[in-house]
Amino acid sequence: MTESTDPGAGLGPEDRKIITLARSARARNGVREGAAVRDETGRTYVAGTVELASLKLSALRTAVAMAVASGANSLEAAAVVTETETVSDEDRAAVRDLGGAGTPVLVARPDGTLRATVEAG
Repeated sequence: MTESTDPGAGLGPEDRKIITLARSARARNGVREGAAVRDETGRTYVAGTVELASLKLSALRTAVAMAVASGANSLEAAAVVTETETVSDEDRAAVRDLGGAGTPVLVARPDGTLRATVEAG
């Protein structure tokens, strides 16, 4: 996992957008995490943590699943808003499966400030 030494470096408007969408999903649904992914055409998929008795998915894995189910062929970027310091290996693997090892995963605090950028690989 590669972490940026300057978590705010190179954050463009499209990356800010997916952080905002992830933050909104987290707040709107009152869940632990919110996530958003952007596919190769610029479409975004937004999700929150799923916690049912029979199914538990992180917000990021749910967003990746939504992208796949909608026909996305790859990912340009992913964002997760969480209180944790980074994302799990399983979350990075889901992003890597669709986006490749170099796909950036933006990890933001609940207030939307970027904590780190990690690569899916």
